[in-house]
Formats: sequence, C-alpha cells, structure tokens
Amino acid sequence: MKKYIFYIIGIILAGTGMQSKAQDMAYYMIVGTYTHTGSKGIYVYKFNAQTGKAEFLNSSSSIKNPSYITIHKDNVYAVSETNGGLPGSVSAYHFDRKNGELKLLNSFPTGGDDPCYLETDSSGRFLVVANYSGGSITVFGLNRDGSLKPDKQLIQHEGGSINLERQGSPHVHQTVFSPDEKYVLAPDLGKDRVIIYRFDGNINHPLSRDTEIVCSPGSGPRHVIFHPHKNFAYLIHELSPVISVYQYEGKKFNKIQEVNGWPEDFSGKTDGAEILVSPDGKFLYTSHRAEQNSIGMFEIDPSTGMIANIGFQPAGGKGPRFFTIDPSGKWLLAAHQGSDSVVIFKRNPVTGELEESHTIKLPIPVCIQFTPMK
Repeated sequence: MKKYIFYIIGIILAGTGMQSKAQDMAYYMIVGTYTHTGSKGIYVYKFNAQTGKAEFLNSSSSIKNPSYITIHKDNVYAVSETNGGLPGSVSAYHFDRKNGELKLLNSFPTGGDDPCYLETDSSGRFLVVANYSGGSITVFGLNRDGSLKPDKQLIQHEGGSINLERQGSPHVHQTVFSPDEKYVLAPDLGKDRVIIYRFDGNINHPLSRDTEIVCSPGSGPRHVIFHPHKNFAYLIHELSPVISVYQYEGKKFNKIQEVNGWPEDFSGKTDGAEILVSPDGKFLYTSHRAEQNSIGMFEIDPSTGMIANIGFQPAGGKGPRFFTIDPSGKWLLAAHQGSDSVVIFKRNPVTGELEESHTIKLPIPVCIQFTPMK
C-alpha cells in the first residue's frame, strides 16, 4: 500500500514538474502593426517555446500605427508612427500578466514626426524615442507606475548626406543603450552617422552629445546590436545594406570588418532592415527587403567578433522589416510588412541555420516583443 501511495505521489510530483517546465517555456508575444488596412493595433499572443506555436489572446485598438514597442517589467510602450498625418506620439500601457490585457496609462506627442523606435533604461526611469522623419530624439521621464511624465528632452539633428532623395535631412532610426548604459547610440540614416550621447540619468537633461561613428557616404545606417557577452557591435545599413563590425570600449568604436548583406549572385534591389545576435552569441542574423526578402545568417568568430556568411534563408514573405529570436533561442520570427504574416523558423543552435516551420496571419506586422507570463 505504501509503495502504491509513493507511486501516486511520484506521478503527481512529476506531473507538477512537467507543468512547471511547460509554463517556463511559455511567453507573451506582443506584436505591433500598421493600422491603415484594418489592423487593430497591438496584438497579444501566448507563445509556446517548445512548439513554436502562438495562440491569439486579445488586441488593443487604442493607438494608431504602433510600429515599434518595448517592454519594461509590467509596462508596454509603443510609438505612433503616423506618416506626417498627425504629430508623432508615444503611449504607455500597464500589462496584466494574468490575462495578457493592456490598459492605456497615458500618451504624449514626441515633438518629432514618425517615431520608429523606443527603449527604456534598465531602471525604468527614462524612455528614449527615435523620430525618423523629425530627425530628432525625445527622452521622457517615467513615473513609478510606468506612465509618461509630461516634461521631456528633445534633441534635434541637422544635416544630410549624398543621397538627395533619401538623405536630404536627418532621419534617426534607433536609440539604443550601450550595455553599460553610459551611452545611447542613435544611427541616423540621413546623416550617415551614428551619434553617441552620454547618458547620465539627470532628470532634467539625461542625454548630452559626445562623439559619433562616421559611416560610408550613402550607406544609411539603420540599426546597431551589441554582442551579449563580448565588446563587439554590429551595424546594418539600409541604403547599402552592408554589415559593419566594431570592437568597442566605452564610446570608442573601431571598425574591424564590413561584409555585404546579400548573396554574390543577387542583382536585384535590396533594402537592409533588422539585425540580431543569437542569445548564445554564436550567430548574427540580418533581414533584407525589396526584391531580396531574405534572412542573412552569419557565424561569429568568438575571439575576433568577425562574421562569416553561412547562407541566406528565404524570408517566407514580403518585406521582413523586423524579426526577433524568442527567449529560448529556438525560434526566429520574421514580421512581413508586405504580406501580412509572421513566419516562424526553427533555429539550429549548432549550425545557426533556419528551417521554415509555420505562419501566423495578421495585418501588417512590424514589431514583435516577448515577455514572461509570470
């Protein structure tokens, strides 16, 4: 009888452990979209990292064109990229982890047109926003509940570069904190510069301009990503989608390599978009739009940080403006602006290669972020 009882207890405990493990592999997946073709705005899914499948939970239609979102603890922040029709703005939400619902806290204009990127510092005291068409940066203070403070710092860029059609004025495409959070890097597509700001956390003047990275004329720097474990940074350019590799120390960035972001036999139009390093730091991925529509896969040399191309995976749709890797590192998800889909790829952790798995259909997805369910 005792053996039977212990057997039953063992089954219960094992089942509890399996259930706990399954819950640990589940995340909320929050998707930002453009809303001019009937999208409801921000979509919330439950994502199973064991299977790569996503279950729709709810959506929020309280914002227009939430083209980029970021998450800090129980708060979600989204830009409103209105293409000049309305002043650009940013909204703060409380995120309920029990049911995945979003509650709007407040919204404020950014002071610049077409905000396209935003990021908080790790303390959750500041939110830094890139205004693309406005060619400017906006810094908001945050309240304890995550809502936006009305006072803000607005920094305006000036000048352009050689491509008169695309670079007649500044276009800030990203505002990303350095790993030590002493600096904020702002790739400016219009100026062919990555402007580096010192971040001192001063509530009245958090950013001050320090130095810059000079890029090739006409290249159009778009997004920069840092290696998760070492002092390497990788920059993708939009107009000439090469990948620049840097070794950095503090604010000093030394370019050590530049690699083409397209296959040697490709002769069509290409358009660099997103860049990411895998969580284990072994592989770099890039997305390319226009006629290429592919995900570039690169192996990272662990000692030098340099990259070697291992192939280009068809993206499975049109216009992969954004992609991300889930927290488990098993799946890469590409958001296709031009074909109303999120294509999910299984990622080989040994070779870095991708295998298309399945597709989620939704209108004009352009950003995906993950957050734990508990």
